[in-house]
Amino acid sequence: MSGQPSLPTYIHKPLSPKIRNIGWGLLLLGVVCYILGYLVDVRHAAFVHVVNFLFLTSIGIGVLFLIALEYIAGAVWSVPMRRVNEFLAALIPFAALMALPLFFHLQDLFPWVNAETVAHDTVLKMKEPYLNVNFFTIRFVVIFGLWTLFYFLFTWNSKRQDIDKDQKHTKFNIGLAAAFMPIFAIGLTLIAIDWAMSLEPHWYSTIYGVYYFSGTVLAGVSTATYIIVKLHEHGYFPQLRRDHFYSLGTLMFVFVNFWAYIAFSQFLLVWYANLPEETYWFIARWKNGWEYVSVLLILVHFAVPYFMLLTQDSKMDLKRLKFISIWILFAHLLDLYWLVMPSFSTSPVLSWMEISFPLFIVGLVIVIFAWKMKRQNVVPVGDPKLERGLEFRL
Repeated sequence: MSGQPSLPTYIHKPLSPKIRNIGWGLLLLGVVCYILGYLVDVRHAAFVHVVNFLFLTSIGIGVLFLIALEYIAGAVWSVPMRRVNEFLAALIPFAALMALPLFFHLQDLFPWVNAETVAHDTVLKMKEPYLNVNFFTIRFVVIFGLWTLFYFLFTWNSKRQDIDKDQKHTKFNIGLAAAFMPIFAIGLTLIAIDWAMSLEPHWYSTIYGVYYFSGTVLAGVSTATYIIVKLHEHGYFPQLRRDHFYSLGTLMFVFVNFWAYIAFSQFLLVWYANLPEETYWFIARWKNGWEYVSVLLILVHFAVPYFMLLTQDSKMDLKRLKFISIWILFAHLLDLYWLVMPSFSTSPVLSWMEISFPLFIVGLVIVIFAWKMKRQNVVPVGDPKLERGLEFRL
C-alpha cells in the first residue's frame, strides 16, 4: 500500500539477557527480603506487604483500564503502544498471588477479624455482615477472577488479530471494554475499602475508591510511559513522534491534577462536616511526625509533577518523561504508605522493609515484560487502526 508506514522487522526482538538477569536478581532479592521481614517482625512486614500489594495491583489494573479506555474511546494515538499495556496487565494474576500470604496474617492487620473485639464494639458489630473473613475472601477471589478473565480476553483477541487481521476482534474488545468498566470501578473500590480503609474500620469515606482510582491510573500510565520511552530509545518504536509522547505526558498531567482534586475533596468534606468519627483519621496523619509525610505527599505527588509537566515542551521531552514517570511511581508508593502505615504506627516508620520490599515488584515487572517480549510482537500489527496510529498528529 503506497505511503503506508513500514513496521520494524525486529518486533520480536527480545530484551537483552543483561536486563532479564537484573529482573530475576531483583525478584529473588525481593523474595528473600519478604521472608526475612516476616521472620523479624510479622506485623510490620504484613503492613508493608499491603502497601506493596496495593501498589502492584495499581499498575496491573491501571494499564488494563487504559486498554479498555482506548477501545471505548476509539483512540488512535495509543494503538502502536498498546501492547506495552497488554504486557503489563499480566501483573494482575500475580498481584492476586502476592496477596495470598496476607490471608494468613489478617488478624495482624484488621481489627474486625478478632471475634472478641467485634463482640464488644458496636460499630464493628454493625459492619460484621460485610467485614468478615469469609465474605472478604469471596470478594477478593471474585474481583481478581473477573479482572484476570478480562485481561485474558482482551489480550487473546489482540494476539489473534496479529495473525488473521480480522476487525471482528476490535469490535469484540469494544463490547468487552464496555462490560469491563463497571466491573473495574466496583472491584477497585472494594479492593481499596477492604485492604486499606478497613484497616481502621471505624472510619469511612465515600470518596475513598475514587481516590485510589486516581493513583491507580497514574501508576499505570507512568509505568507504561517509562517503558515506552525506553523501548523507543532502543529502536523498538522508531515511528513514534513527539505527538505520541505529548499525549502520554498530557495523560499523566491530567491525572496528577485529578488526584489532587480528589485528595482535596476528601479532606474538604471531612473538614467541613467536622464530625469526630471522621476527623480523627486526618488528625492521626497530622501529628507525631506524620504531618511531615502529609506535606511531603502534597509536594511530591502534586506540586513537583504539576510544574514539571505544565508546558507543552515538557510533555515531549523524553528525559523529563522518564524522570517524572519514576517520580510519580515513587509518589504513589508514598501515598499508599501514608494511607496504610498510620494504622500500624502512630509515628512514621522507615526501615529496610519499606526500602527493600518494592524490589520484588521491580523485578517482577522486568521478568514478566521480558518473557512477554520474547513470545509476542511488541506492536499490534493486526489492528486496523495501526496505520492511523503511526501517522497520528495533533
